Amino acid sequence: MHTERKPNILFMMSDDHASHAMSCYGSRINRTPQLDRIANEGMLFDNCFCTNSICSPSRAAILTGKYNHLNGVKSIEDELDGRQMTFPKLLQEGGYQTAMIGKWHLGHGGNADPTGFDYWTVVPGQGDYHNPHFYEMGELKKFKGYVTDVITDFSIDWMDKRDRDRPFLLMCHHKAPHRPWVPAKKYESLYEDTVIPEPETFYDDYATRSKAAVDARMRIDSHMNDEVDLKGSPPDGLSPIEAKKWRYQRYIKDYLRCVASIDESVGRLLDYLEEDGIAEDTIVIYTSDQGFFLGDHGWYDKRFMYEESLRMPFIVRYPREIRAGSRTDAMTLNIDFPATFLDYAGIPIPDEMQGSSLRPIWEDAGTPDNWRTSMYYRYWMHLDEHHNVYSHYGIRTERYKLIYYYGEALGTSGSIEENRSPEWELFDLELDPYELKNVYGYDSYADVAKSLKQELRKLQLAVLDEPVEEI
Repeated sequence: MHTERKPNILFMMSDDHASHAMSCYGSRINRTPQLDRIANEGMLFDNCFCTNSICSPSRAAILTGKYNHLNGVKSIEDELDGRQMTFPKLLQEGGYQTAMIGKWHLGHGGNADPTGFDYWTVVPGQGDYHNPHFYEMGELKKFKGYVTDVITDFSIDWMDKRDRDRPFLLMCHHKAPHRPWVPAKKYESLYEDTVIPEPETFYDDYATRSKAAVDARMRIDSHMNDEVDLKGSPPDGLSPIEAKKWRYQRYIKDYLRCVASIDESVGRLLDYLEEDGIAEDTIVIYTSDQGFFLGDHGWYDKRFMYEESLRMPFIVRYPREIRAGSRTDAMTLNIDFPATFLDYAGIPIPDEMQGSSLRPIWEDAGTPDNWRTSMYYRYWMHLDEHHNVYSHYGIRTERYKLIYYYGEALGTSGSIEENRSPEWELFDLELDPYELKNVYGYDSYADVAKSLKQELRKLQLAVLDEPVEEI
């Protein structure tokens, strides 16, 4: 009877935590021993991708299991209409006790507050690192402490007070390590005497790539705010290269210090499950809402369909079904998460959900027959005021990536902007894993480009999205 019990679900998600800042993913720049526990005792996904690399849209996709043109959250300005179907609602209706603690970032008030939760307490907007405010069941309150610790305390307290006769869903969603990267006092001097290695593409000059890459305003050497992001200005007398190196060290160390608190939090929650005797009965997930550029291509932030931004960390532990130390390269999307949770809860997966349950992969550590071999991505926020990233969509297969920068502003239905032409990028990920050489237009890749365009159109039709123009 015990083995037939529906599993608890502890779904931990951070904000902007790139997989290449986790030692289980081979990080060159930090160690994450508590996160590694999940990977070592469960499964690591090498190819988990987001469908839109920006906070609110990714969170909406995870809750609804639908692409953003269907769930209504295309940008960070959009609120989620809570009247639509979400997996927490379905779990709650199916007997689960549910809680949402931490970062929501899908609006407040009206229909935007969390729904489907017995208890929720969420930070307003991005939230504050120190002495944060929370909307607890709609009431604004302020709490002392560091936000990662506070969210962890709330999560443990909720689990401790739960009804032990029913399974639970706990969404523990951290603000960190989101910009402006303010570490906890205990980690302020971490890495102080260390030189963090620079990424391979740190000095990328975008020579073969689109105007979109050249025009993006997220370069470490010129677009960071010294006072807010770096908490100081470079010393006088540095050359441009030396100043770039200085800025990178300031940025990446504070980022990794925030990650250290996340790792500590994960350890505390894992320890609680062990001490409470429910580790065997609990699905433990750790992910991030998208990837992040950690100096890659000379950038910070995300948004682009390039690998460091597109790729999400995704590790899961469930001793009853997942073999310890498993690893898979099956192509996984954030819209797959809801279907997976419902599958394990024994709740029918609604037809409107566009993802697939990952349960066959968890059970067999292989790629099921007829599993996807390509994925569709779309970023809508054309020329946002802070980062100036062009709107684009594209396809990633196991070997290739094709990106179309169509240059149309969010919500418009007119023609392409007159001051620029649409652009294509094509990367052969097998020969060029760092995406430095755009081979679109090469005769040797003409057939590949044609085939990818056809597959891109098929994917758009399959997910009910509309292309900007026929290609």
